[in-house]
Amino acid sequence: MTTQTAPEQYPIVHKSVPTFYFVGVTTGQSSINKVFPRWVQALGRPEVVLEGIDCKLNDEPDNYRRAVAQMKYDPLSLGGLVTAHKINLLNAARDMFDYLDPFAQICGEVSSISKRGAELRGHAKDPITSGLSLDAIIDAGYFERTGGDILCYGAGGSAVAIALHLINKRSAGDRPKRFIVVNRSPGRLEHLKQMVDGQESDIEFEYIHNQDPVRNDEIMESMPAGTIVINATGMGKDTPGSPITDDGVFPEHGIAWELNYRGELDFWHQSMAQIGSRQLLVEDGWLYFLHGWTQVVAEVLDINLTPETFATLAELAKDLRPALVYRGAK
Repeated sequence: MTTQTAPEQYPIVHKSVPTFYFVGVTTGQSSINKVFPRWVQALGRPEVVLEGIDCKLNDEPDNYRRAVAQMKYDPLSLGGLVTAHKINLLNAARDMFDYLDPFAQICGEVSSISKRGAELRGHAKDPITSGLSLDAIIDAGYFERTGGDILCYGAGGSAVAIALHLINKRSAGDRPKRFIVVNRSPGRLEHLKQMVDGQESDIEFEYIHNQDPVRNDEIMESMPAGTIVINATGMGKDTPGSPITDDGVFPEHGIAWELNYRGELDFWHQSMAQIGSRQLLVEDGWLYFLHGWTQVVAEVLDINLTPETFATLAELAKDLRPALVYRGAK
């Protein structure tokens, strides 16, 4: 590997062992800290260690650049996974990447940072991750059969990825007629709109700028039966609360998809309270977590991730899944 010299303003730490980074908000609380050693052992790379880099939400650009510089310029820093900072990190450090995959360019984000020789590479794995996860929840022709739409709270990287996945579905029955996204800040909505406008799609997108959970309840209650309601805000994990109130009513025969798998998970508890009354299917983010991490680990370590390999890694993580205990309706 060709060694490059780091800029003086971003001093790096020269690692003594191969290091895989996790850029997040509360990385020390993630199940990956226990799962990762099992995975690299099974993949024949037991020498690789995991190191977390915690950044504040909407952190200073220089903090993102320091994290990327560490991966780019230290020979034993292999790359890593980015969670809540996928868009902001790329905005801050785009010039430091030598290659961005097509999804990264379309979505304007990176979730995977890897190296091939001296080349620093950025990939947006979420369209793949969200697709694998959503396809495991619903059957073929779901939207044609149910008439449901998508209501997504949050317009960050996960929302962008889910939208792109659905836009690229070949069969009309696998695409919703409407995709409504609600976000507290207009910037993320505009980012998503720019991505959508660059694609050819028959899905009707609606962008709502709102931070009032009561208004979010009203939007949700107006959705047709069978609608998939997604919490892609990070609320319940990275920040407290839920995008809706306890009085919000989910669409009948719909699906509530909480993209988080750990934390207070208020949205998950709110949806669990309506399983019987609204004939609701409730999903959490564990499968999303598994697909997200295995896709990036395979990219960084240059491993072919077959369905069989994924099944093995998922089984190794199974007993480390945090227990979800429904606390009951308030």
